[in-house]
Order: sequence, then C-alpha cells, then structure tokens
Amino acid sequence: MAGPFSDYSGFDRLQVLVAGSGLVLQTPSGDIDVRRPFRPVRFAGETPIVSRLEAGPVEVINLMGERRHVRLDLAVLEAGQQQHLGPGIHIAYCPAGRAALRLADETHDLRADGGFRIEDIDGVATCSAGRIVLGSILCVSQ
Repeated sequence: MAGPFSDYSGFDRLQVLVAGSGLVLQTPSGDIDVRRPFRPVRFAGETPIVSRLEAGPVEVINLMGERRHVRLDLAVLEAGQQQHLGPGIHIAYCPAGRAALRLADETHDLRADGGFRIEDIDGVATCSAGRIVLGSILCVSQ
C-alpha cells in the first residue's frame, strides 16, 4: 500500500521488489527508483520516505538492521551466479517458482516462498537454478 514509511533512525534499510512493478520511494533529496523487480536498493532508516505505486500492488523484501551493530547486504542470484558468504547470518529465499542453492557439496532445493537460514559458513553460495534473494547480516559489535 502506498504511504509514508516509519522512521527507523539509526537503522540501515535494504529493499528489493519481488512482484509487481512501479514502486517509487519519494525522499526530500529525490526519488529512489524501485520500479523494476530484483534490483536491491539501500537507504537510511531516518530518511523521510513516502511510497508511490505507479502500476498497482507490489511485494517487497525488506532487510533492516541497526547500523552500529550490523552490516547488511541484499543480493539477487540467478542460475549460474555466485556470492561469497562469510561469518554471520544469511537468509536464502525463493520468491517464486523453484530454485536451488549449492553450498559446499550440498544442494538445497527451494520452492516458491521458501527459504532457509545459513550461519557461520565461509564459502561460496551458487544459485544452480531459478532465482534466490540472499540477505546477509554481519555483526560488528556486541
């Protein structure tokens, strides 16, 4: 639904559109373009934002964390693409269809709207089928 975003001062926010199109985040310093699916955007939680829908409803994935404690990343992997995973917590999510993620010598099959948590792995994640949204959270302080 279109409207103002909540104030999350001190937090970093990442967002990626996974269904629909035409989402624009209006800020005092200009628009954040989220019109096309599967292109993550990053913005500060204290940024005043009002969303605008140009083409009907959308679905998004949000990843938010308090910047003094965590560093965040949000990536979209398609078949054949890889991402290095280091220490921390990672969430692999399949937004639609089916997907497969290979970690070390194991393949994890995912169905639409399915996912799993990955912890303390130092290696490469390879999307071997479909599309996977991969969120990463690295703790920088206790």
